[in-house]
Amino acid sequence: MHVDGTFTDGWMRRFAASVSATEAELTALDQAAGDGDFGTNLMAGLDATLRFLGDPPTGPGDPAAPLRAAATAFLDEVGGTSGPLFGLLFHELAVAATDAGPELTVSALAAGAGGGLSAIRRVGEAAPGDKTLVDALAPACAALRSCDRKGDPRQALSRAAAASWEGVRDTAGLRARRGRASYVGEHASGVPDPGAVGIALLFSSSGENVTTLAPYLEEPTPAAR
Repeated sequence: MHVDGTFTDGWMRRFAASVSATEAELTALDQAAGDGDFGTNLMAGLDATLRFLGDPPTGPGDPAAPLRAAATAFLDEVGGTSGPLFGLLFHELAVAATDAGPELTVSALAAGAGGGLSAIRRVGEAAPGDKTLVDALAPACAALRSCDRKGDPRQALSRAAAASWEGVRDTAGLRARRGRASYVGEHASGVPDPGAVGIALLFSSSGENVTTLAPYLEEPTPAAR
């Protein structure tokens, strides 16, 4: 199954709604692990994305266009470290969606997310285990690669979301070696990485509006695993 520009437009709008609803929680996490501006910066990028998107599409549309709008917004409009990194991810997703043609495929999602991960690791010099957004993006990429390339992209994104939240929860037990949290040492112990949370929100927003982080940050019971 394939999806078109109506889906990616809705995905970006849901991501904006999810970040808006959880901005205070993101700020609280970043105050414990960084300088407290992650939620504000993420929302600034998404506000710009919404301006670039304009009115919702009335027809199928180009699936790459909303991703390209998000890339431009984050690369050009957002300061700090989070803007360029999210911008790189959106850029690679947009390139892969363009290459895929008029409909977004699982293959394109896997290629775009993987390209974004490579670009972010190259620019940020972060690896899995460093307590950064890479710890959520890497498992999401692995989940996408494991999906049927001819399957439903929405189901693949749902699997990526579940994997990314598991990565988020794992960051609470890590000591930061990169990013702002590396400067605060033990003060960030037990706190999930805000950037990783942002990545998980992105993938979750492919299918739902997230209204609070609490259920996603709690360890699932053994029966729910």
